[in-house]
Amino acid sequence: MKFKFNDIANAISLASGVTLAGIIGVGTYVYVNKDAIIEDIKKDAIESITGGSAIGGALTGDVGTPNASIPKGTSMGLPVPGGF
Repeated sequence: MKFKFNDIANAISLASGVTLAGIIGVGTYVYVNKDAIIEDIKKDAIESITGGSAIGGALTGDVGTPNASIPKGTSMGLPVPGGF
């Protein structure tokens, strides 16, 4: 079976047209819904920072309670300033 140049050119033209229509469609969708997309991304970013992740808990200021087993006057093996 032989292909004519015209058949190949038509196939390439059709593929190009479909691709261009897809790009225009996606671009139009993003342009029309850009505000909603931006808000969704902001909401997800804030939720990931303040949500249930390990970093989120650290950002709330809850760092736990001090260790009561360390006696006063010591500094976990380091010398206490002014202590002889």
